[in-house]
Amino acid sequence: MMRVGFNPYGLAYTIGLTGAGTSRANPAPMGMAAFIDLALEAGARCIELDGRWLTPRSGTELTRVGRELHASGVTTICSDWLTHVPGETLVRPIECAAAVGASLLRLHLTPVLEGARASWGERWPAIVAHARRTLAAAAQAASRVGLPLAIENHQDLTSEELIAIADDLEGVGIVLDTGNPFAVGEDPLAFVARAGDRIRHVHLKDYVAQFTAQGYRLVRCAIGDGCVPLAALAAVLPDGITASIEPGALEARHIRLFAPEWWLGYPPRDASELATALGRLQTRRLSDDADWRTPWEKRAPAEEVATYELSQIRRSVENLGRMGWM
Repeated sequence: MMRVGFNPYGLAYTIGLTGAGTSRANPAPMGMAAFIDLALEAGARCIELDGRWLTPRSGTELTRVGRELHASGVTTICSDWLTHVPGETLVRPIECAAAVGASLLRLHLTPVLEGARASWGERWPAIVAHARRTLAAAAQAASRVGLPLAIENHQDLTSEELIAIADDLEGVGIVLDTGNPFAVGEDPLAFVARAGDRIRHVHLKDYVAQFTAQGYRLVRCAIGDGCVPLAALAAVLPDGITASIEPGALEARHIRLFAPEWWLGYPPRDASELATALGRLQTRRLSDDADWRTPWEKRAPAEEVATYELSQIRRSVENLGRMGWM
């Protein structure tokens, strides 16, 4: 049985991430304390904290937050990522995660989404090389404070590539986002079969699909309402693993893998696995003329966007409750 809880990213507008710094910013974003209360009220057994909440806080504040979460009986996970600026380190995220007593620091390594790394051209190898160097230094720093790291399939890297990176470094595992294998032409169950016990944490994401001439759009939905084979995944994932509810981004992801150039730089993908993945997407398929846009994409009022996100979180909790996961 997984230890299911919350992370902030299915509530990206509600907490003030989507639209931040623009005219569309949420005028009344939910802070960290309100997010934690929401998670605890829903019965969360793990809570994932965004690094932007933590880095401005003092060590004393971070320790207090960690003690309160521990007293609530939840497992704490911290989340951060590489920004690909020269000389960057993960020293501060590691300090923050250690201070709150996190069981894990989850990271994503590159800015690529939709599997569209070919669009970065000759810059892509340099991006990966930078990520490897920065992660190697971080792994050494994290080991000194007993903090495990885990790298996520963030619509950029395949399981084979993540395994190769993790296996080179002591104390580095993998985070499985259950919807993101589809973004790189991979099947979620095949991902788990390859990554195995390297998987340290799970992001529970689900999608409905709309097929296009170039590939397919992945459109967010409540967890349990889409095409991700959740029950089959639960049967093969390690018992007791933590898992955060995370409906997808407010922007649909267009995976253009029917275009030959999309595949440039990818390792080979077995045709039977790709066929399995495409078959799963067909099970919860939007019609070709359906309006796939979220309220954010329709430029709906702030209250409507936040209500949309919160309703999907509540629907996800209900679905997972029926499955016996919460």
